[in-house]
Amino acid sequence: MNIFDYRKALADIPHRPGVYQYWDQEDTLIYIGKAKDLRNRVGSYFNQDNQMNGKTRVLVSKIRKITFTIVDTEIDAWLLENSLIKKHQPRYNIMLKDDKTYPWIIIKKEPFPRLYWTRKMVKDGSTYFGPYASVGMMHTILDLIKETYPLRTCNLPLSPVNIAEGKFKVCLEYQIGNCKGPCQAYQSSADYDQSIEEIKDILNGKIGNVIREVKQIIKNAVAELNFEYAHQYQRKLLVLEKYQSKSTVVNSSITNVDVVSIASDERYAFVNYLKIMNGSIIQTQTIEIKKRLDESDEELLTIAITEFRTKFNSTSKEIIVPFDLTIADENLKFTVPKLGEKKNLLDLSHKNVLFFKREKLNQYEKLNPDLRSERILTQMQKDLMLTQLPVHIECFDNSNFQGQYPVSAIVVFKDAKPSKKDYRHFNVKTVEGPNDFATMEEAVYRRYKRMLEEEGTLPQLIIIDGGKGQLSSAVSSLKKLGIDKKVTVIGIAKRLEELYYPGDSYPLHLDKKSETLKIIQQLRDEAHRFGITFHRKKRDQGTLKTELEAIKGIGKTSADNLLRQFKSVKRIKEASEEELAKILNKAQLKTLLDYFNIKKGSL
Repeated sequence: MNIFDYRKALADIPHRPGVYQYWDQEDTLIYIGKAKDLRNRVGSYFNQDNQMNGKTRVLVSKIRKITFTIVDTEIDAWLLENSLIKKHQPRYNIMLKDDKTYPWIIIKKEPFPRLYWTRKMVKDGSTYFGPYASVGMMHTILDLIKETYPLRTCNLPLSPVNIAEGKFKVCLEYQIGNCKGPCQAYQSSADYDQSIEEIKDILNGKIGNVIREVKQIIKNAVAELNFEYAHQYQRKLLVLEKYQSKSTVVNSSITNVDVVSIASDERYAFVNYLKIMNGSIIQTQTIEIKKRLDESDEELLTIAITEFRTKFNSTSKEIIVPFDLTIADENLKFTVPKLGEKKNLLDLSHKNVLFFKREKLNQYEKLNPDLRSERILTQMQKDLMLTQLPVHIECFDNSNFQGQYPVSAIVVFKDAKPSKKDYRHFNVKTVEGPNDFATMEEAVYRRYKRMLEEEGTLPQLIIIDGGKGQLSSAVSSLKKLGIDKKVTVIGIAKRLEELYYPGDSYPLHLDKKSETLKIIQQLRDEAHRFGITFHRKKRDQGTLKTELEAIKGIGKTSADNLLRQFKSVKRIKEASEEELAKILNKAQLKTLLDYFNIKKGSL
């Protein structure tokens, strides 16, 4: 029997809201579920065996594959789960009846439109908003709208002719202020329609005006000491501030369309498909295509569309795509949305395909680490406009303390990974005082002069930690050695992470999330860490040496010998007289012991 490795499957599932699907060994969909956190929810099925009921144990025993779709919010997860269960009716899901579907708010298409909620959609030209996963939230919105905008609740046929003939009389709703009486022409059609347009804005998510009005109601109630009334509206305000009126995964304005998006690299392409029927997503899948030749995204997307439409028996006349396709088919319309509901669906598809791509490539790179290095180096070559693949990169950094104890450090990356055995320190020899430019010039010159003498292999990329000044100093040394045309050298300025090229006054700005910039930052930070560690060690030794030389009778040579043997003053204090006597004569030993005893007594 095929044993399902749930741990491996869980590693690919994100901590994101979405819908998960369980499949058995016949590749039959057996369960659909929603989750605020997909990985935690799916993991709970496999980590709580003793607490499961019998049916759940049977379900888990049949799982052989897990697929998932990520969405933006928990509400979207509820709605997507609802539509997918209705479409596929998996064996282990509770069957959803039509009267158990999520409710909508409707603005009825009629003179002086009514506003109410319903679970059934009728294609009569009315406008529907929702659906609402939280019925309580929907009623809060309806109550607030009705309190803010007096609308009619009767079902009278308020045609202009009927109103003009005086067929109707105002009712109790008018008397108590819940309606402005359009039935007797007390309210004009224009005034009523203005309220309807404002309500549409609110239901489309533009609820700022309502929130401001509710806050004013609360403020007025508190001023009048009507705290109970203020509390009622405070609770409504909390609901409003959490309110999400629109859902990406279910929208009545979009009917019978397909959505596809693609993400690719040099080797692979990934395509996501969403099938929309009656305003809901009823199918979703992401596939991987291994490139054979240098196929374009347009070619691959065309192939995938044909595959998806055949597999899912799609008859949609419209396909939402991320870019124009040159397919001559009079029966199909290709839409590249820029804004609105269709763009939201395309964005959702794109999020899923990017996640799928990232996870798949991570899997491949774990199995073959060289793939990751090759991908990163290829991207770096492209981003930095290099003529060679930067297999060997070196980065320089300087450290000093008010011009004292200056040091330089070089770190080396090979195949995009640190090569610590090649790290080097430099004690600055020719520079006096705090001169960072001259220090950089000396370090670069000494590094590559020795490399040339030893016939070593030059790096493809040299990175200088600093701006234009440090970069110019490094280039000066390369020119002296005659290798400035053989390697690429760039500087990275810390403040804005700008990259400078020699002779170019305009910096290169890479995307803050790009792997190229992250590798450069890692090199820079590693060079700084390595350099500052050496600098502190040298500074500490210099401080200790100065302290030892300050002891009368302990000269420079004796201080050097003590530090070489014991490394620190603490260890010198802890050393025995016999150990110290091997380095110092009797007079020096007595002087040292007296000095430390005096210091100890003064603490």
